[in-house]
Amino acid sequence: MKALLIILVIVFSYLQYKLWIAEGRVQDSWSLEQRINTLEAENKILSERNNALQAEVSNLKSGLEVVEEKARNELGFVGKDETFFQYIEAGDGK
Repeated sequence: MKALLIILVIVFSYLQYKLWIAEGRVQDSWSLEQRINTLEAENKILSERNNALQAEVSNLKSGLEVVEEKARNELGFVGKDETFFQYIEAGDGK
């Protein structure tokens, strides 16, 4: 009976060593779970961004109005038979 108790204590000690100290310990598992959660949150943000970009691409492919609007706003294009006027406010003379 005493030998069985000693064997059980040794096995229990070995298992505790493997669980808390040895390679593959619980802390490693916890840090990996935290890393997984961080990466999943990052993936969610990137997925939403990809969806927004995909919607913009489909808008650009579907109609010329969107392309024309982007060209006017971002690149300063002027349409055919249009005249561009730029007004510059006069300074106060100083």
